[in-house]
Amino acid sequence: MLSRIAESLFWIGRYIERSDGTARILDVHLQLLLEDPWIDEDTACRSLLSVMGSPFPENVDSVRREDVLARLAVDRMNPSSIAYSITAARENARRAREIVSTELWEILNTTNSRMPRRLQTEKVHEFFQWVRERAALAIGIVDSSTNRDEAWQFFTLGRSIERTDMTARLLATRSLTEVSGPSWTTILRSCGAYEAYLRTYRGMPSARNAAEFLLLDRLFPRSIIYSIQRAEDCMSAIDPRADRVGHSNTVLRALGQIRNDLEYRPISDILAELPEHMQRVQTVTREASEAIRSRFFPTQAEPAWIGEIS
Repeated sequence: MLSRIAESLFWIGRYIERSDGTARILDVHLQLLLEDPWIDEDTACRSLLSVMGSPFPENVDSVRREDVLARLAVDRMNPSSIAYSITAARENARRAREIVSTELWEILNTTNSRMPRRLQTEKVHEFFQWVRERAALAIGIVDSSTNRDEAWQFFTLGRSIERTDMTARLLATRSLTEVSGPSWTTILRSCGAYEAYLRTYRGMPSARNAAEFLLLDRLFPRSIIYSIQRAEDCMSAIDPRADRVGHSNTVLRALGQIRNDLEYRPISDILAELPEHMQRVQTVTREASEAIRSRFFPTQAEPAWIGEIS
């Protein structure tokens, strides 16, 4: 497969997943600001923007939820925003038009054309729901109509790496505002994981069990471990190697190290330092993405996705 086509498919998968994950995170936290009058809005908004890699300057007196929406939802110049992700996914589909299906192209094109320039406060939840539905539609089209060849592997590899990153960001927001942060029930619902969690643990969410489910469950598709394993499977299919000693594939080595670190570390230790562990997950996804770029897209510049959990 041409490097140009492979790179476009990889980033289509990442940008679709990014738009979905950003919508989920914003929906949770903006709803929390409305429901809890005791939350310091400026602190909560600054922390959320920092987690999403788009911090406000310190000299700005106050950051409101409207600022968060403008920056992370509809700002077409901010790589962390939903609007930017949708536009970038559509642009990558245009570059790979000879291999992207007509149905996927139409979905991305229509979604981009209907992306609003500004949001009305009372319709924010409906907007996030619309973004999630459009992302699910695009992913469903790919999964139901694409051969399981290199095209699908690169698309799924991008999605899996981005989902790992976005789930880590969502979990890190749990401790943004200390006791006023989102509950584990809210976080599970934002991932579409609440019913799956109840069927697995048969009880109301506790911090230990909910974190364990979203971090380590091998059967739930939005857990970090599941996403890492899917990325490893795609990488092995794209670039099969039978190394006698260790792993010469730098992508598999990076993903394998963080997977082992999470799987073999006690969940209580992870919970005690959740932001730090999630920052490490983000660092590994950047390292894996850079290794993929160097191995398969050596002549292209990697699109920007800047920011760490601070």
